[in-house]
Amino acid sequence: MYRYTICLIRQADQWLLLNRQKQPAMGMWNGVGGKIEAGESPAESVTRETFEETGLTVPDVQFAGTILLQAEATVGIYLFLAELPPDQLLVTPLATREGILDWKQLDWILDPDNTGVISNLKTYLPHVLKQTTPQLHTFHYDGHRLLEHHISELEQTIR
Repeated sequence: MYRYTICLIRQADQWLLLNRQKQPAMGMWNGVGGKIEAGESPAESVTRETFEETGLTVPDVQFAGTILLQAEATVGIYLFLAELPPDQLLVTPLATREGILDWKQLDWILDPDNTGVISNLKTYLPHVLKQTTPQLHTFHYDGHRLLEHHISELEQTIR
């Protein structure tokens, strides 16, 4: 079982990202999430973490796959997507204890010259948006330098 979750929240054509003020990935834009607590399912964890980091209650989170980060240590993350209803507002930029939240356009996130977005997000997000079933995204790193990205199908889903 993996120990972490991440949620990518979309509202219309914008994505809510967090510019983290602490490690890991300090100063980088990424989704919201965190550590799974004892007794929590991954979906319960990502819902709680999303509320703690944004103040938003996401009505439905969709399991989109897993992320495996392999470097000096291996970290496993459950990946979720959420669609924020149009009547639920979050005015940004918004400073929180975790960092700065802001709505970003997809083309801004994926721009190859944008060095402020965490590399694995820019790599897996286009695949996640096209996929019809959950996938495992495996990343190999040398320190913070991304070496390889592999995609494979997941045979099971989680709740």
